[in-house]
Amino acid sequence: MTVFSQAEFDNHEQVVFAHDEATGLRAIIAVHNTNCGPAVGGCRFWNYASDEEALVDVLRLSKGMTYKNALAGLNFGGGKAVIIGDPKKLKSEALFRAFGKKLNNLNGTYYSAEDVNITTADIMHAYKETDYVVGLEGKSGNPAPFTAYGTYLGIKAAVKHKLNTDSLDGLTFAIQGLGSVGMYLCERLYNENAKLIVSDINQASIDKAVSDFGAVAVGLNDIYSVDADVYVPCALGATINDQTIPQLKVKIVAGCANNQLAEPRHGFDLKERGILYAPDYAINAGGIINIFFEQDPEGYSSDKANKKVEEIYDTLLEIFTRAEKEDKPTHEIADILAQEIIKNGGK
Repeated sequence: MTVFSQAEFDNHEQVVFAHDEATGLRAIIAVHNTNCGPAVGGCRFWNYASDEEALVDVLRLSKGMTYKNALAGLNFGGGKAVIIGDPKKLKSEALFRAFGKKLNNLNGTYYSAEDVNITTADIMHAYKETDYVVGLEGKSGNPAPFTAYGTYLGIKAAVKHKLNTDSLDGLTFAIQGLGSVGMYLCERLYNENAKLIVSDINQASIDKAVSDFGAVAVGLNDIYSVDADVYVPCALGATINDQTIPQLKVKIVAGCANNQLAEPRHGFDLKERGILYAPDYAINAGGIINIFFEQDPEGYSSDKANKKVEEIYDTLLEIFTRAEKEDKPTHEIADILAQEIIKNGGK
C-alpha cells in the first residue's frame, strides 16, 4: 500500500497508522492541513474491503474537513480518522480507550469526534485517555441535528437559486440514507409538506420514514432514477459517478454525505446536465460548526451554534451566484473560496 503516490494524498501533513493488538484496533489518522488551527474531524468505524480503501477514504475525508472548516469560518484545520473493521463485532470501551491513547500521542495536532458508526458514548470512552476529542456529552453533544439543519438550509438556498422559490411545499426529494442526519432531515422536509422518496440498507429506518413522514420506499439502486426535484445523498460518498449521473432526473443535488463526487470531473458533468450541485463540505458543515462552540470562553451555546449554522444558506447562495457568473461548476468555486481562506491562515 502506497501513501505519497496516492492521488488523494494532496500534501497531507501527517498520516498515522495505529494498531492495538489487545483490542483489535486498526486505525488511520490523517492530518491534512493545520494552517487555520488544529485539525478537527470525526472518526468513522467501517468494515472496509481493504486497507487501501480505508486509506483513500480517510485522505479524502481529511482534505474535505480542511475545506469545510475553512469555508465555515472556523479556526480549525482539517483531519479525519477511520477505524477498520466491523463495529458490531469490535466495538468496546477498551478499543476506544486505546484509540484515545493514540490520539494523545499526537499532542493536540488532531482532535477527533464521532462520525459513521460512532456515538458520543464511544467518544466519551476515548475521552478517558485524552483531551483531544470533541463533541462531548454535556457539551455540544450529538452533531446530527445541526448537520441536518445546515443541510436543510442549504437545500432551501439551492431551491431558491434554481427554482426561484422559498417554499419546499410539493417538491419531491429522493433521499439516499436514513441514518441519524438523514432522519432529522426527513422530518424537516416533511414539516414543509415535501414529498419523500427514500432508500437505505436498514429496513427499520425505511419503515420509520414511511410511517412517520409518509415516505415512499424504493430499492437501493432505484433511488437515482426516480422522478424528483432534488437528489439528497445522505449515505457514504461517491454516489455521483459515471453510472448514476445518466440516471438522474433531478434539478438539484444537495445532501449531507461527504465526498459526493466520485471524481472532480463529475461536478462538470452535473453542470453540463443543468443540475445544480451544492458542494458537500459547504452544505454539511452544521455538525462541525456546533462542535466549534465547545471552545467558546463563555461556555457552549446551542443558540450561538444554530446562528452560525444559518450562515450556510448565504454561503451557498454566494457559491451558486459566482459559479453562474463565471460559468464554472459550483464545486470548483467552493474550492477556490476555501483555498483562499486556507492560504491566509483563516484570516
